[in-house]
Amino acid sequence: MSAQTNERAFEVHVEEILLGGSGWKPGTNAEWDVERALFPARVCAFIETTQPKLWAEMRALHAAGLEKLIVGALAKELDLKGTLHVLRHGFKFYGKTFRLAYFKPAHGLNDEVLALYAQNQLTITRQVLCHPGKHDTVDLLFAVNGLPVATCELKNPGTGQNWRHAVRQYQKDRDPRAPLFGFKSRVLVHFAADPDEVHMATRLRGEDTLFLPFNRGSHPGEVQCGKGNPQHPSGYRTGYFWEDVLQRDSFLDILGHFMFVEKKEEKVDDGKGGQRHITKEAVIFPRYHQLDAVRKIVDAARGQGPGGNYLIQHSAGSGKTNSISWLSHRLASLHDGMDRKVFDCVVVITDRRVLDQQLQDAIYQIEHAQGVVKAIDQDSKQLAAALIDGTKIVITTLQKFPFVLRGLLHVAGAETQEKATAEEKAQAKSWEAEIAKRRYAVIVDEAHSSQTGETARELKAILGAGAADDAEGETDWEDRLNQVMASRGKQPNLSFFAFTATPKGKTLELFGRPGANGTPEAFHLYSMRQAIEEGFILDVLTNYTTYAIYYKLLKAAEDDPDLPKKKAARALAKFMSLHPHNIEQKTEVIVEHFRRSVLHRLGGRAKAMVVTSSRLHAVRYKLAFDRYLAENGYTDVRPLVAFSGKVRDPDTELEYTEPGMNTDVVTGKPISEAALPSRFETPDYQVLLVANKYQTGFDQPLLCAMYVDKRLDGVQAVQTLSRLNRMIPGKDAPFVLDFVNDAENIYRAFKPYYDKTELAATSDPSMLNALKHELDQAQVYHWSEVEAFAQVFYKPMERQGAADHAHMQRHLQPAVDRFRAIADEPKREEFREKLSGYVKVYAFLSQIVPYADPDLEMLYSYGRFLLPHLPLDCDATIVKVGDEVALQYYRLERAFSGAIMVKEGEAQYIKSPSDVGTGKAKDEKAPLSEIIEVLNERFGTQFSEEDRLFFQQIKEKACKSEQIIQTALANPLDKFELGIRKLIESLMIERMGENDKIVTRYMADQDFQSSAFPILAKEIFEAVRGRTAAQAASAEPRVGDGDAAKGA
Repeated sequence: MSAQTNERAFEVHVEEILLGGSGWKPGTNAEWDVERALFPARVCAFIETTQPKLWAEMRALHAAGLEKLIVGALAKELDLKGTLHVLRHGFKFYGKTFRLAYFKPAHGLNDEVLALYAQNQLTITRQVLCHPGKHDTVDLLFAVNGLPVATCELKNPGTGQNWRHAVRQYQKDRDPRAPLFGFKSRVLVHFAADPDEVHMATRLRGEDTLFLPFNRGSHPGEVQCGKGNPQHPSGYRTGYFWEDVLQRDSFLDILGHFMFVEKKEEKVDDGKGGQRHITKEAVIFPRYHQLDAVRKIVDAARGQGPGGNYLIQHSAGSGKTNSISWLSHRLASLHDGMDRKVFDCVVVITDRRVLDQQLQDAIYQIEHAQGVVKAIDQDSKQLAAALIDGTKIVITTLQKFPFVLRGLLHVAGAETQEKATAEEKAQAKSWEAEIAKRRYAVIVDEAHSSQTGETARELKAILGAGAADDAEGETDWEDRLNQVMASRGKQPNLSFFAFTATPKGKTLELFGRPGANGTPEAFHLYSMRQAIEEGFILDVLTNYTTYAIYYKLLKAAEDDPDLPKKKAARALAKFMSLHPHNIEQKTEVIVEHFRRSVLHRLGGRAKAMVVTSSRLHAVRYKLAFDRYLAENGYTDVRPLVAFSGKVRDPDTELEYTEPGMNTDVVTGKPISEAALPSRFETPDYQVLLVANKYQTGFDQPLLCAMYVDKRLDGVQAVQTLSRLNRMIPGKDAPFVLDFVNDAENIYRAFKPYYDKTELAATSDPSMLNALKHELDQAQVYHWSEVEAFAQVFYKPMERQGAADHAHMQRHLQPAVDRFRAIADEPKREEFREKLSGYVKVYAFLSQIVPYADPDLEMLYSYGRFLLPHLPLDCDATIVKVGDEVALQYYRLERAFSGAIMVKEGEAQYIKSPSDVGTGKAKDEKAPLSEIIEVLNERFGTQFSEEDRLFFQQIKEKACKSEQIIQTALANPLDKFELGIRKLIESLMIERMGENDKIVTRYMADQDFQSSAFPILAKEIFEAVRGRTAAQAASAEPRVGDGDAAKGA
């Protein structure tokens, strides 16, 4: 084989790159101690060079035996505390601390520390022995001052091998018990590389060793970017790794400021039916996109200073918690080119409870400092205190900011705003001014449209310098109005770093930066496409099945009342969706599919979620599940239900709560809402029925299937279905069974977020002036009333009083009366819609466009408080269809099954607000029978009247069969079905002449039979038992079985 194409050629060239411009020096095997997994001479040389005084003291004590003693002490400390701890904080020897590395400080003010940093010796050694007593060698060993920190196995496709062979080598031929491979105690990361890709692992576990990609992505910075790497000027696609990542400063930065030991508390089965807590540890090495994002953001913030916005579009599975932790730490100590601190405080806005503990742990490992991070887990008083006491990193929720000014008064000692003394008010005012003088980095976790409203403005108002009180002496309402206007836009002392996987149009406009085509785009991208292709999340659309529901409603009432057409259509659809037959059919499909295709996965630990369209649906589903499981004697599936508040079932008048419906199978007590996630995690429960809960931010990796009975659109569809994408060992592509949405709608929802999310067009700032003009023309309000309201509303805080509320109401009420006096209902509705639109658009656009028009601001505040007083025009007609409509027949049919290919097709854009107006149309009235007919036509039923009568006749014939009657009375439903299947087939064949088409389909089409037979059998079962019970209760038997027949 040519010396140009073999593995050694690749190895030699990689060494040349590292020794050339990357700051590494060559090591030798002669220096290597395989038993201790150290380069002892290099360890001692570094200590002697950088800490000569300590070294001299120890030499005087131990003479020629010093080297052996100090290396022995180091080996013990490494085994006890780990490599990262020793590199960052040194090790003890005879009561003295010896440093084994120096890391670059955040600023260049200390020449002595910079000189010590320059003394670090990074060595690369080829073909190093890795197992004591054996001849096995690793291709490359990377060491810092004699301490091994990384290994690399290289493969060259020219020899028919690639990175996968290197992974197999680590899994099969490297003993995790060897000193060099000791977890945490020696080498921290292992790389498997070839000229095209790099993969990494931080712990060797034999066959279970997990390697993760460390690649840039196929097309970094472009709209579509999947797995792999682009071409590189070096000739190797992995050139970025050798030239950039392993460059001396870069690699030391990763060791000093990125890597940490993550500790997670987990519950595991104790083998006795209970659970026990265990602590799992993992060494975290940043993935490439995390390293790249944090470094690019930090470099931009260093150069631009405060006042910038950064949108980071990172998919689920990107490790956002770690990225936010690293970014927080870096920004808290960031200095610019002149060695001035860029930010005084980092504020992290998040709802993740794990973030504060993880951030504190990581920072303690890096800095050995406590009190750097403060999690605000109490109230706004605690937040106010953190903002004035110089805390470096504050973690809080957005909702606490509107109450910070009151919190400052509390910190100053005041009980309430009204009871505050002049001294307490002055102290709070002084603190308020101090807070506004500082520079803040605000990191927003899962940034969505909540960032475009009044609460976000309150945050800017408190932290922003633009809203600071610069006026001399007393401020009046106009000063306060100008301050509020100033607080809406960009603040010179605030930088926002917004993380999201699914940016909406507003989010892109607020935090994005102009791209090549002029529209805002994300500063950094790690796409859903790349996360799926790299194996960090599962593609939830791989096994997607949609169902079509065919049904026909029958008008049961004799009269044919005129009803509001759309309202009646909604009522009929609701009647259909809540009909026991509909829910029972879907429950059967769900339970049988779960038991057949899901339950056995993950060693029997697999779970599923059922997404329902309302709280009442969730209640009905839970009751249907309990009935179906009991009737069939299934004990291997147990459901829990999740919904908020109390639900009253209008049919039974019974009231339900979540804890009341969830009885703990172990204790027999209700499961509280707070305890539900942890109880669902246990093997005691398999299915979670949800109504507007647990559809975002709920991480349960054991979810392997989702059953959707709710309309899903846009971001909501992506967020809901993404509950399934969490990856754990052994988990395959999940299942989705969707009873409501079609494959095309789901494709349209996912497509904009699969790659870089792009905006169709930016919002038009001039629409606000046009809207204001139209609202003024309606003459519902007089401008004098708007100004009078504003004079009260914008009073400075210290001059506000309890009577202000009444004064504001006095200026709102004339407009309310004029609105009510408008006789034309569409005109009332149009005004209300336009005012609502104006309020929403101003709250958003005023953060992007620096409107300096006080009239726009005053109308916004006036309109915001006027809207709740404008009565909605509601059609008072209450449509109840339960007594007038019956379900005549019903069929659930699979419409589509397969993968929804989001990676294919043209890019689809998202939109920002573009126009405002009324979205409501007049609801015409039509006879009930016509509405039912239209609905039946829409749902495309293919049954004829003849078909329905045929099934009815089969049912009547069966109900008269003595054998079937005895079987029904002697058995539960499941046994009854088994006993009569052949009898039903015989009845079908006997009557074949009456309906040849349907009998042939019943006998030949297994899916059709599977749908029809259970319904028919249940109808017969209930009819037989119902008649028998009625005959027993009354001497005079009743004929018929009550409700309109629900044929197959």
